[in-house]
Amino acid sequence: MNHTFLMESGRWTLQGNWLDRESLPRPVKGKLLVAWSRDNWFTLITKLTFLNDDREEITMQYRGRLDSGDQRYAFVMQHSVLGRIEGEGWIAPESLVQRHWVLGDRQRRSGFETIYRLNDDRYYLASTMLTGHALTSVMEATLERQPE
Repeated sequence: MNHTFLMESGRWTLQGNWLDRESLPRPVKGKLLVAWSRDNWFTLITKLTFLNDDREEITMQYRGRLDSGDQRYAFVMQHSVLGRIEGEGWIAPESLVQRHWVLGDRQRRSGFETIYRLNDDRYYLASTMLTGHALTSVMEATLERQPE
């Protein structure tokens, strides 16, 4: 399992589409920054911008821990729209799979992501948000590692 996204510090770009319930897909782009500390904690900061749209940007700041040799990790996130979120992730041979839930949310919002490795410098992201049991939004995008 030699993943480069999330498992190594670096800068990434995101480009793809966002779909909300009962609306047309809208182009989205973003920037991601991954940093690791010496004690197995990672930080992932993400900024999403909607092109040709007046929708506000979304920012997310993750902090998580992955012990050496482990295949699972836990994280907390501050989301600019949803607030505080907790989640977990699994490291599979070809993908990273995560699920998360919004804390203290009466609407029971949660999400699920698969980040599939295409090669060391490219990943494909499929992400969804749910309210209760209903899909409310989907994002599909390509992540590309930027040279240092």
